[in-house]
Amino acid sequence: MAAHSFFSTYISSPTPTLRPRSSSPNRPTLSLSTTFARRNLHTACIVAASLRSGNHSPPPESAVSKFLDSVVVLLTSVALSVSIFVTDIDSAAAFVVTPSRKLQTDELATVRLFQENTPSVVYITNLAARQDAFTLDVLEVPQGSGSGFVWDKKGHIVTNYHVIRGASDLRVTLADQTTFDAKVVGFDQDKDVAVLRIDAPKDKLRPIPVGVSADLLVGQKVFAIGNPFGLDHTLTTGVISGLRREISSAATGRPIQDVIQTDAAINPGNSGGPLLDSSGNLIGINTAIYSPSGASSGVGFSIPVDTVGGIVDQLVQFGKVTRPILGIKFAPDQSVEQLGVSGVLVLDAPPNGPAGKAGLQSTKRDTYGRLILGDIITSVNGKKVANGSDLYRILDQCKVGETVTVEVLRGDHVEKIPVVLEPKPDES
Repeated sequence: MAAHSFFSTYISSPTPTLRPRSSSPNRPTLSLSTTFARRNLHTACIVAASLRSGNHSPPPESAVSKFLDSVVVLLTSVALSVSIFVTDIDSAAAFVVTPSRKLQTDELATVRLFQENTPSVVYITNLAARQDAFTLDVLEVPQGSGSGFVWDKKGHIVTNYHVIRGASDLRVTLADQTTFDAKVVGFDQDKDVAVLRIDAPKDKLRPIPVGVSADLLVGQKVFAIGNPFGLDHTLTTGVISGLRREISSAATGRPIQDVIQTDAAINPGNSGGPLLDSSGNLIGINTAIYSPSGASSGVGFSIPVDTVGGIVDQLVQFGKVTRPILGIKFAPDQSVEQLGVSGVLVLDAPPNGPAGKAGLQSTKRDTYGRLILGDIITSVNGKKVANGSDLYRILDQCKVGETVTVEVLRGDHVEKIPVVLEPKPDES
């Protein structure tokens, strides 16, 4: 009777209806499978209880069939519930886990170059003494900043001269944000190079690898690291746009030859920072840009490392650069061109200078006020001199104390005069 009552109740029960799943993303509802699971489990429990009570009369064939159907539906609903639950987990995880980004080979090389060379680049702050107009107190006020790089483990820092010009005190900040007071070891105004020194632990100093600039080619990749606008270390990339360019020193106006031209962005604050090749080796010091507005216009200039190396060695060893001079003042190139000749016109040759001692004649006026041209230098040691840049280039290849043969045009004839080169008076 109990079994018959159960089956009657089960058969007469309403058919389960399919309800839509909840739209909540955090709590999925499985209405169909849950209803089936509960009813089928209830059926199995009642049948088992009936058998245990001693009622061994076999249930009707239709009841057995219904019971088997209930078991099948129970197992199916459980499998369906598990599969839908797993599917929900996988679909949710797809929105959380993002695939790893893969970089190209050249990108990985650039990232590695920046990470390996950044510890060698420093930030330089130029402090100037200023007197307060009201309290008359003397204060140190930042008047500029720039970049530099570690040259050796002794604490020598290389930068541009115009970065430190006019400073009463200098501070150098390393890549780990530690700051040290810096002292000026020496500088070369003509080439816009300066060397500083800081007392920093050797484990904090990472000298930059020095390369060669003699074999550079137009079109090869270059990288500039610095602190533009006072920001943290930044990297700009580009190519070599030109070689053997010539710019003028910001301090003396003397030409700097064999300069590297690049389209890598060089903004204010990049001055004094390194220009690197694709191997991460130093090939130049970022020095100047050509821009009417002062922002990067794609025309930047760097002093080649072959020129910098010799200057830094002299500054570290002697504290100065003993560059030879002729000891003359010469006329602008345009004035000589108007005369229809090629060379350097001597305006003044002081008698205590090398050229004056050798007998070169200056430009002067006679008693009637007429202009008498001085000697026009046409060659030095057999190398043609067409303008002032040529003369500087030749002298840069000479040494102090060396005797050179200066060929001059005096009036309507040519003379060859030996001159012993001397250092600049303020460097003696």
